[in-house]
Amino acid sequence: MALDPDQPLVDVVSREQSRLLRFIRRRVPDARDAEDILQDVFAELVEANRLLMPIDHVTGWLFRVARNRITDLFRKKRPEPLPAPPGSDDDGPGFEELLPALDGGPDEEYTRQLLLEALKDAIDELPEQQRAVFVAHEIEGRSFKELADETGVGVNTLLSRKHYAVQRLRTRLQAVHDEFMT
Repeated sequence: MALDPDQPLVDVVSREQSRLLRFIRRRVPDARDAEDILQDVFAELVEANRLLMPIDHVTGWLFRVARNRITDLFRKKRPEPLPAPPGSDDDGPGFEELLPALDGGPDEEYTRQLLLEALKDAIDELPEQQRAVFVAHEIEGRSFKELADETGVGVNTLLSRKHYAVQRLRTRLQAVHDEFMT
């Protein structure tokens, strides 16, 4: 029976995820920012593993990377986070609240359509693997563990793919955001 090469990373994520998230949440007020930082930390761990970077003390390394990401968060002006997926238990605004009202008249209807098309186009432009993970996690609300079990792809790989999808979407949609939200 062949061993999964990602198993050591899966073990680290399983062991450290809740503790690391608590550490981040004590320092970052927005739960979505905390989740983004946690995802960034694990994505960096996956990248370090792929590059065969030696990490002597993984737990210490994870917390150091988390502290650096928290510092980065407070140093830069943050773009507005993506809204929570429909049906999530997050109290933040959903997609509908960020779009012009359906009954707002022809101008709002046109703007709404443009925004929805831009979002759909941006998601469609993602590489297939990134798009699949992003849609499954953000839109369908599925967990990384569930996706890993279903696809056979490691949790860390899925985390990394979603991280890159979010980065691409933020870059791609920044101009649209600036045009309609200012």
